[in-house]
Amino acid sequence: MQFVAATGNKNKLREFKEIFPEHEILSAAEAGFLGEVEETGETFAENALLKARAVCKATALPALADDSGLCVDALCGAPGVYSARYASKFAPEGWDKGNRAFLLKNLEGVENRRAHFACCIALVFPDGRELIAEGRTEGTILHENRGTGGFGYDSLFFSDDLGKSFAEASEEEKNAVSHRGRAMRKLKEML
Repeated sequence: MQFVAATGNKNKLREFKEIFPEHEILSAAEAGFLGEVEETGETFAENALLKARAVCKATALPALADDSGLCVDALCGAPGVYSARYASKFAPEGWDKGNRAFLLKNLEGVENRRAHFACCIALVFPDGRELIAEGRTEGTILHENRGTGGFGYDSLFFSDDLGKSFAEASEEEKNAVSHRGRAMRKLKEML
C-alpha cells in the first residue's frame, strides 16, 4: 500500500519507512503537497488528524501523520504538544539544541525528572475512513545530553526499557520501544 507521510521532518519520515517497510511511504513533497498544516489542536490526536486530513484531501492518497512529544511530570506535562517549538523564542542556535537547553533550564533543581514520550498516529483514507493509534514510552530526563544519535530530546531521555538514552541507542533498539514504534505497530494491527 502507498501512503503519504504528512510531515516535513526528515527524521520522522525515515522512522516511518523503517517501522513500516512493507508499504511505500512517500514524503508530502513527493506526493505534490508543499503546504504547511498549522497544528492548532490541543491534543496529539487532534494535531495528527489535522495533518493527515489536509494531506489526504490535497493528494487523494491515504495520508499518515503523527504528532508526538515529550511530557515531563514536574512541568505538568509540558512541553507536550509544543515539544517541537518549546523554546522557539529562545533558540537562535537551532530548534533541537535550544529546546533541550530550555528544558534543562526549566528542570534546574527539580528532583522528579520522570517523563514519557507520547505519539498519536492518524491514517486517513480518501474514502473517509480514519484510523488512530497511540504509543507511549517511559523514562527520565537526564541532567546533561548523552549520546550522539537520534534527534529532538533523544539525548536527554533515559529510556526505562533500554537503560540508556535514546541517543545512545541504535535505530533498531529505539524503534523497538519508542512511542512512535509502538503506535505504528498498533496501526499495523488495525490495518
